[in-house]
Amino acid sequence: MNSLVLASKSPRRETLLSALGWKFRIVDPKIVEFHLPGEPPEKTCRRLAIEKARAVSQMHPESFVIGADTIVVHEGKILGKPKDDVEAAEMIRALSGSSHEVITGIALWKGESCLDDIEVTRVTFRPLSEGEIAAYVATGEGRDKAGGYAIQGRGALLVSGISGCYFNVVGLPLHRLSLLLERFGVPLARQWEAHQ
Repeated sequence: MNSLVLASKSPRRETLLSALGWKFRIVDPKIVEFHLPGEPPEKTCRRLAIEKARAVSQMHPESFVIGADTIVVHEGKILGKPKDDVEAAEMIRALSGSSHEVITGIALWKGESCLDDIEVTRVTFRPLSEGEIAAYVATGEGRDKAGGYAIQGRGALLVSGISGCYFNVVGLPLHRLSLLLERFGVPLARQWEAHQ
């Protein structure tokens, strides 16, 4: 597999790729992320993933460049990263005792070619008391995360069920990435050998 570049400053995405044993570089795409009025969530995260991959691919045209964008959607409303603890508590309160969707747009760019897709995972929270909401927010874990929580950390105790890709909720749907690599002509067997 040719050189790989992760167009993200997310430590969660870095950890997930590292666990595969792949060698890769990290480059901050430095794009301005925004949601267009009336734009469906799936289209938003797909568009942002493509923009991130495109920005970095211009600097690394010979590499596979991975762009991704993850959003949380609850009852049709996009929950981004909370501005402060008050907003974080509002998000956790809204998610308490209900289900929401975690949607990640993923793009794989090489040279002049780009493939993209989305992954959707349904997550259900257990009912939470005000004290439990305050205690979780006080950990600070969800301050830089869409939806205000981290399923791979203390936030795991908030979750009563999940339908779909767990890694998507962390921030990078590895199965979907593998399928994009296959479409670029990198079969699964070569993906396993990529670290050697």
